[in-house]
Amino acid sequence: MRTAPTILHLDMDAFFASVEQASKPSLRGKAVVVGGLGPRGVVATASYEARVFGVHSAMPMGQARRLAPNAAYLVPRFTFYRSISERVMELLRALSPLVEPLSLDEAFVDLEAGGVAWDERSARLAGVKLRADIRAVTGLTGSVGLAASKMLAKIASEEAKPDGLVVIEPGTERAMLGPMSVRTLPGVGPATGDHLRRAGITTVEEIVEAGEDELVRLLGRAHGHGLYAMALARDDRPVVAEREAKSVSVEDTYDVDIHDRTRVGLEVQRLAERCVRRLRGAGLSGRTIVLKVRRYDFSTLTRSETLRGPTDDPVVIREAAGRLLDSVDTTGGVRLLGVGVSGLADYTQEDLFAQAAGERAVAEGPVEEHTVTPPEEQPSPAERRWPAGHDVRHTRFGHGWVQGSGLGRVTVRFETPSSEPGRVRTFRVDDPDLEAADPLPLVLRGPEGGDEVPGAGSQAVSSVPASLPKSWSGSGGGAATSRP
Repeated sequence: MRTAPTILHLDMDAFFASVEQASKPSLRGKAVVVGGLGPRGVVATASYEARVFGVHSAMPMGQARRLAPNAAYLVPRFTFYRSISERVMELLRALSPLVEPLSLDEAFVDLEAGGVAWDERSARLAGVKLRADIRAVTGLTGSVGLAASKMLAKIASEEAKPDGLVVIEPGTERAMLGPMSVRTLPGVGPATGDHLRRAGITTVEEIVEAGEDELVRLLGRAHGHGLYAMALARDDRPVVAEREAKSVSVEDTYDVDIHDRTRVGLEVQRLAERCVRRLRGAGLSGRTIVLKVRRYDFSTLTRSETLRGPTDDPVVIREAAGRLLDSVDTTGGVRLLGVGVSGLADYTQEDLFAQAAGERAVAEGPVEEHTVTPPEEQPSPAERRWPAGHDVRHTRFGHGWVQGSGLGRVTVRFETPSSEPGRVRTFRVDDPDLEAADPLPLVLRGPEGGDEVPGAGSQAVSSVPASLPKSWSGSGGGAATSRP
């Protein structure tokens, strides 16, 4: 284990919700919930104002509405979130070649490998500068943890939330971890936590006191050994640069089960085309086409077909997905469909004309390397759907966003990231002067192309934990506030 806190963990603060608040002046400082708004939707992210009411990620949206009925409920804009995430990741890669993204809003960085930190002081300076750069480039805030290992850096960033920086100095780890809940350690979820609690173990120090043999007896050899090592602050895992994607996929969950077989087929074709766009956008091709079907009774089937060579041809992938659908019984209804491509390569087999009739390798059951990515949020123009929170433009009133729609009407608030809170107007859903629009940047260029500055009205919120062990040191970007 290294002797300086040069592992950095960045976690953007309530990322999706913060992007929406930065985009929409009328929502700043208010409860915002982002996720699927249908009866089967779940919360993707909740702003800190919404968390006060008990709303949290992965909560059913219906429960969130009961807890915070006056919050703003918005449909995710994943393409926009990805574009902002890319800007943040560029800043991280400028610090070090060893950047390990965990999601759109979270990553580890080995500062020592980049030569930008070698002790506590240089690591702190790198963390402070990173937070300032993120704010300048995106208008958003992120929390930074610095420690000598990945586990401790992640714990530190969690303690720094929101908009803070916490450094755990080597030699202080055991004293810091001791009084913390066992749930603080990676891999200790509700089930393991309850199992330990029944054995009288509720804190990290009590794990150490119980001893390794007792943990192995309670949890099994692998989990017991691993948990005991973490309780002793032992974590030698290196920061691993971005791993290659194993698959590219898209899926949609439907608010109402689809019973019509023709409609199911059309949905599969549409998903295949979206998957191809994502595949080509990443400069990849693949050999194995995967179809995922979740039926009315929650049973989930996967079918796959392996071609003779990698492809990104939309016709080949559509036809393969269609053949896979032929082998699935959709009687009773379908609640989810997905199309993916695995066996990825960075080249395309040119001789594809015979691939549609290639050998099939149809397999039932889960496909381990199949990963699910969020559905694209933009509907085709012909559908004239108006998802809540999405951007629109009116020929007379300019740029705005959808507050809601129904009964043939759509309500729009006209404002931009750099404006004051805007006025609300209502239109027919088929109003020819209203159209979907691309999101506006969250920051504006300074005079004469100078520094980027946050849009007017955005404010930083800084926090350092109110009570930390003296061995910890934290710094925020402004006045301290308490975490919800």
